Amino acid sequence: AVLTSLDERSGVGHRVVHGGEDFTSSVVVTRDVVKAIERNSMLAPLHNPPNLMGIKAITALLPDTPQVAVFDTAVHQSMPKKAYMYALPRAQYTNYKIRKYGFHGTSHGYVAKKAAEALGKPLEDLKLITCHLGNGGSLAAFMDGHSVDTSMGFTPLDGIIMGTRSGTLDPYIPLHIMESQELSPAQVSTMLNKHGGLLAISGKSDMRDNVQGAAEGDKGCQLAIEMFCYSIQKYIGSYIAAMNGVDGIVFTAGVGENNPRLREKILENFSFIGLKVDEERNNANETVITTDDSKV
Repeated sequence: AVLTSLDERSGVGHRVVHGGEDFTSSVVVTRDVVKAIERNSMLAPLHNPPNLMGIKAITALLPDTPQVAVFDTAVHQSMPKKAYMYALPRAQYTNYKIRKYGFHGTSHGYVAKKAAEALGKPLEDLKLITCHLGNGGSLAAFMDGHSVDTSMGFTPLDGIIMGTRSGTLDPYIPLHIMESQELSPAQVSTMLNKHGGLLAISGKSDMRDNVQGAAEGDKGCQLAIEMFCYSIQKYIGSYIAAMNGVDGIVFTAGVGENNPRLREKILENFSFIGLKVDEERNNANETVITTDDSKV
């Protein structure tokens, strides 16, 4: 529905990418919240400043309207230290806040709750792996009702292969590229964020184009799909080990929700834990795509 008058609104919500360690949930915007978002802008220089512009614009236009900030990072603030700390000198964390934060939290938190509803069990009693697979993508592990690990790290570049992002690399590769090819950090950042991922493998960043190309025999597209699915399988496997089991695996976002073949391919390596995909349910994009006797 479209507002016919500004008097109809009771509040304004803002998606803010980075809440750092300051926020574990959504909050009503205050001066202190604005200051904290500004502090965390150094961690998300492309996202937090525009988020703040939106908040300040509403404050100027509608000064008496309550505003709420919803943070991509908040859901993952429940991760234990063993999951979010990096093996770097301590000062890198204490002085510069370099640690794993994770992103897509609004999606992961929401679909984990919806999955619990679909399974008819409290979220606290389930071990879930949520797969947010779009042009950007990440996975999260939920245990005891909380996110305990996620594939994106200090930035959204880490983790699985994405549309234009490389995902996890040997950390020395960017340094080697800068040294050997005399490229600047900004040039390498552009390479990894905008010219990597599926685009780098097949020349196509959109998974739909890769699926079509693969069906037509394009070797690059076929490799891109194989690498994409393999990168996800490895994270699912590691989270099963981290949680000592799994009750449900959840797919969401454009690729996760709309591509039965990729879901089937990703899950084909998990028959060893009793997971059985129901082909008809999967092809019909039903809420539950496994057989009645599937253990997961």
